Amino acid sequence: MSITKKATVFAVGFGLVALPALAACGSSDSDGGSGSGGGSKTVTLVSHNSWAVSKPVLGAFEKQSGYKVKVLEDGDAGQAVNKAILTKDNPQGDVFFGVDNTLLSRALDNDLFQSYEAKGAGTIKPEYLADKDEHRVTPIDTGDICVNYDKAYFSEHKLTPPTSYDDLIKPEYKNLLVTENASTSSPGLGFLLGTAAKYGDDGWEGYWKKLKANGVKVVDGWEQAYNEEFSGSAGGKKAKADRPLVVSYASSPPAEVIYADPKPTTAPTGVATGTCFRQVEYAGLLSNAENTEGGKALIDFLLTRTFQEDMPLNMFVYPVVEGAQVPEEFTEYGPQAENPETMDPAKIADNRDDWVKSWTSLVLK
Repeated sequence: MSITKKATVFAVGFGLVALPALAACGSSDSDGGSGSGGGSKTVTLVSHNSWAVSKPVLGAFEKQSGYKVKVLEDGDAGQAVNKAILTKDNPQGDVFFGVDNTLLSRALDNDLFQSYEAKGAGTIKPEYLADKDEHRVTPIDTGDICVNYDKAYFSEHKLTPPTSYDDLIKPEYKNLLVTENASTSSPGLGFLLGTAAKYGDDGWEGYWKKLKANGVKVVDGWEQAYNEEFSGSAGGKKAKADRPLVVSYASSPPAEVIYADPKPTTAPTGVATGTCFRQVEYAGLLSNAENTEGGKALIDFLLTRTFQEDMPLNMFVYPVVEGAQVPEEFTEYGPQAENPETMDPAKIADNRDDWVKSWTSLVLK
């Protein structure tokens, strides 16, 4: 599951109306085109199924640019990337959003994108840049995959919450952690990559053996882990969940505050900041796109301060451009990790499939 899935799922978990799908803000074919562009008036964005943006923000782009935005949502991030690769010769749209650093090499190796250096690229923080020579992708957002903890549980049990990967294998945290399947879930894969970055090629499997022996529970995806198994979430409380540790995001505590009614004075959940892996999502102009000019305009828009500052409360992610502001709830309840684990996309490309295969054999069998 991608970063952006959380906004809708949090709303549902709190019994609220889900955030509007972006497709509702797009155009119909009669607005000036069809297919992947239909001429110069429609630009089509292909994404995973959890993209969201404020209607006024998208409307301002459409008015200013003259393009109507049509959105095709296509499953989770991995599924969407794979389908985009299979259809690259006759793409569904003009721009793809949502390939992250864990899957980036797969998209680039399959020539999914054509080169385009976006206007405003100079405002992107250098640490998020990728493919610097060819400019086939543009960083759009970032977030940290981290273990979250249920503050009430640890207070009631007079137990200090874990702060690091090493803590998670200690006896006092036995049978407390739930994580997602690394072969089917974006945060699950991110957590696996974080352990590989932390313990190295020769150490991560030994770490997972200890984690398995300490009772880690694995479920298919983020929604199940967070809303059904994690005792600290609103959904978990309703489901009578019994796991006070979950692999989620550093931005999950702000969501627990923002969607609560009444809002608590402090977040009910916290983040084990020594367990974080940084995720970055990119957009790219699809190879063989019909409306390349519209696609370029849309990518430019995604880097504007207007869009970048709209993202946090819609997609619970952080901006990547210099100077973009984040909501007070983010700075107070969900600041980014100071020293997250990271990994070069090339190393992920060289090892990801083997690591997932080994992880599956080690943890699930």
